[in-house]
Amino acid sequence: MCGYEHGMREFLTKEEKIDILKEYKENLEKEAKGVEERIKELQKNN
Repeated sequence: MCGYEHGMREFLTKEEKIDILKEYKENLEKEAKGVEERIKELQKNN
């Protein structure tokens, strides 16, 4: 989540870590919604 491989600094502030985790959670929620939509789409085609 943090480190040089992602172009970020090695040491982040607590606030930066919280922001990154919130963004990560939001992306996971969007991905889960997309998966649900795809499942429904596939079920309609059967």
